[in-house]
Amino acid sequence: MYYKYEGVSPSGSHKPNTAVAQAYYNKEAGVKKLTTETGAGQWGSSLAFAGALFGLEVLVYMVKVSYQQKPYRLALMETYGARVVASPSNQTQAGREILAQHPNSNGSLGIAISEAVEVAAADEQTKYALGSVLNHVLLHQTVIGQEALTQLERPPNPLNMTFFSNAIFSECPK
Repeated sequence: MYYKYEGVSPSGSHKPNTAVAQAYYNKEAGVKKLTTETGAGQWGSSLAFAGALFGLEVLVYMVKVSYQQKPYRLALMETYGARVVASPSNQTQAGREILAQHPNSNGSLGIAISEAVEVAAADEQTKYALGSVLNHVLLHQTVIGQEALTQLERPPNPLNMTFFSNAIFSECPK
C-alpha cells in the first residue's frame, strides 16, 4: 500500500494540483490578476501560492467567519502575496447588497463567489479561478494520478496500490 500525504504541500492540501495549472494557463494568456473565493482557506492558499509562482496578482474573497477564525490561513495567503478580503465586503455590489440586508452576515461560499466573479467580470485583465467543482479540476487531478501510476510501476511486484488525498480516494489494483 502506498500513501500519498498532501498535507505537506505548500498550501497544505491537494489543491495546488489545479491552482498551478490554472495560474500557468492564465499567465500564458496574458492575464494579470486572478480572483477567487475560499471557505476555510485551502483553495485561497493554493491559488495564492500558484499566483506567486507566475507573478500574478491574486485577490481572494474569504468567507467572513473563516477570515475571523483562521488567522494562519489568512497569513499564509498574504505571505504568498495575495490580497484577502472578508466576504461579504463593501468592495462589490454583491457584498454591499448582502450587508445592507444582513449587516452581521458571517458570509458564505456563494457570496464570496459572487464577489470574486463580479470583480473579474469588470476587468479584462482579471479572470476568475474556481477550485474544485469544474471538469478542468478533474482533468488536473487525473494527470497527477496518471503520473503517480507511472512512478509506481518502478517498485517490484506491487500487488495493490491505494492512493489517498485530502479530497480524493481511489483504489488502483495492479
